[in-house]
Amino acid sequence: MAPNRFRGRLSAGDKVPLKMTQYIIRRLLFGTVIISLVALISFLMIQAAPGDTLLARLASGGRVNPAQLEEKRQQLGLDEPVLKQFGEWVGGVFRGDFGKSLIFEDRSVSGRILDTFPKTLELVLLSTILSLLIAIPVGVVSAVKQDGAFDFLGRMFTTLGLAVPNFFLAILVVVYGGIWFGISPPATQPSIFTHPIANLQAYLLPSLVLGVSLAAVTMRMTRATVLEVLRQDFVRTARAKGLTGRVILSRHVLRNSLIPVVTVFGNQFAFLIGGTVVVESVFSIKGIGDLIFTSINFRDYTQIMGNTLFVGTAVVLVNLIVDISYAWIDPRIRYS
Repeated sequence: MAPNRFRGRLSAGDKVPLKMTQYIIRRLLFGTVIISLVALISFLMIQAAPGDTLLARLASGGRVNPAQLEEKRQQLGLDEPVLKQFGEWVGGVFRGDFGKSLIFEDRSVSGRILDTFPKTLELVLLSTILSLLIAIPVGVVSAVKQDGAFDFLGRMFTTLGLAVPNFFLAILVVVYGGIWFGISPPATQPSIFTHPIANLQAYLLPSLVLGVSLAAVTMRMTRATVLEVLRQDFVRTARAKGLTGRVILSRHVLRNSLIPVVTVFGNQFAFLIGGTVVVESVFSIKGIGDLIFTSINFRDYTQIMGNTLFVGTAVVLVNLIVDISYAWIDPRIRYS
């Protein structure tokens, strides 16, 4: 999405703004429609995919008892028409029941998500913090020192960060980290509340790998927007008044440059969540990404649907927060 196109019909002017609550309600309703469409498409794609979860689970010695298979289908409602199955699943969601895993019958879908979510949340938050700490300062300095040695190195980093897939980078870190430095991913990740140092050691490398692409995109946008703002008339006026470069950057340039950066960050969040699937598998982190990969592998469609709904909701909420932050960054923006 273009940096200057604001969702929810944002406008910069003196029009009377709608209440923030009305805007949030409208966006939530729109997000609900989007999530419903994603859930329906995902359900139909899963039903059309080859393979059978029950066949894989009930097979014993390479043979399956047809009577037992049919009984299990009826018990789980898998013999019903596809749309009826989807309707029953939606009804369960409204009741707060996401169903049970087809592979682990003793575990609920929501229970498995809640068990794995804290690890993915920590991984995403840490990679976000690291990428922003790298991208914003480097992007600003690259713009201020345009065409210098630092700018050249920064642009080279963004090119590599965008070109190298995170799965390839993760494998390189694991393989050559173990060969050259004797570093290997720990088998478990202790809680940050009980063992904070060991926890950070376990999450630091995967967070850096996951955050490289986000840092590259954010740094590239930061450099471009800061360069654009530096050429504006009000910056020349500030310089003519005798303000120092540091004051101009902190008070005038950065705030006017943040909106496109925040927009890009919000759009990249979905890709960040998707990147956890590979990174968690490579670094043996049992988070949402690993859960998505496992459920797809075993065609556990109830778990897949729960994962899709959870991730879709997270993406919608993050984009809503991004939109709301525009007015905080630039008070001239009104929601109308």
